[in-house]
Amino acid sequence: MGVSLLAAWLTQHGGPSIAALCASKRGDPMPVFERFLSVWVALAITMGIALGQVAPNFVSFLASLEYGSVNFVVAILIWAMVYPMMVAVDFASLARVHERPKGMIITLVVNWLIKPFTMALLGVVFFDYLFAPFIAPGTSGQYIAGLILLGAAPCTAMVFVWSQLTKGDPNYTLAQVSLNDAIMVFAYAPIVALLLGVTDITVPWETLVLSVVLYVVIPLAAGILTRVWLTRGRSDTGSVVAGFTAKVKPFSIIGLLATVVLLFGFQGGVILSQPFVIALIAVPLLIQSYGMFGLAYWAAKAWRVPHDVAAPCALIGTSNFFELAVAVAIGLFGLNSIAALVTVVGVLVEVPVMLTLVWFANRTRHWFAA
Repeated sequence: MGVSLLAAWLTQHGGPSIAALCASKRGDPMPVFERFLSVWVALAITMGIALGQVAPNFVSFLASLEYGSVNFVVAILIWAMVYPMMVAVDFASLARVHERPKGMIITLVVNWLIKPFTMALLGVVFFDYLFAPFIAPGTSGQYIAGLILLGAAPCTAMVFVWSQLTKGDPNYTLAQVSLNDAIMVFAYAPIVALLLGVTDITVPWETLVLSVVLYVVIPLAAGILTRVWLTRGRSDTGSVVAGFTAKVKPFSIIGLLATVVLLFGFQGGVILSQPFVIALIAVPLLIQSYGMFGLAYWAAKAWRVPHDVAAPCALIGTSNFFELAVAVAIGLFGLNSIAALVTVVGVLVEVPVMLTLVWFANRTRHWFAA
């Protein structure tokens, strides 16, 4: 969501400490949209619910603009969200993955061998058993599916924000994000299909693969081509890319918030009849987020990884690529599905959780060797 501009700004200003997370005499290090993303999402949720009640025919018309499993309006909004962050990814940084191998190993193990499976387990425990009396019969699979879609997609762009706020190594962070994106192209669909199959949720492979192609492969290819075009013959590649993403940043934010409005427009009836459903969804998400961070951060400390690598390596395992999760949930289960609702609640929960973890990482810097 235009975070390459933020990363460049923070780098230029030396990278803030946790004290800068709060308002200071010099101003906030995080632009207001990123810093209060959960607030804007909450407002978009309110607008969406209101729209669904005031103009249900209009919302139904938007839902009808689809072919197969792809809604044209949502597809455009998702591309607007994802494209700027794909421009910021530099696959040339993959040549540096060997420079900080311990952090990379922790990241890969947590992101691809632990996180998707623990998220699926939490979904089954809470929605098949603990929360079963509080949700409509036969809907637990949708809740679990939404959680799986979130858990199987490690964060990309927002990691640049969290890394900068913890004074993380920028080269390591870039290599880490690039490697995860490369793996995601090939691993996301099989992992999701496996976990949905284990939890007895039938998902057509062709729909899942189509979603990955539409919302990962195509934006990633467009981002790579754009980056090549922007930086050809230029030595100041970082500033050029940052300048471009600054221009497209508003479209990314509008895409995210407009998608939330639409999703909650379709979900308004469910939420008004069961307002506590958002709280139910948030519980496993909170457990997963803090648990994955604790695991990765402890492993980094035990393995004597320096803090400027330990912090971003733990944070990427905590955060989710919620743009992809939202898009795939819509493609697989529909705009008005509970699975789509779960992925949007992930957006609402993530930002405040990540800010608390940034605060914790900065307060515990002394745990790590210089």
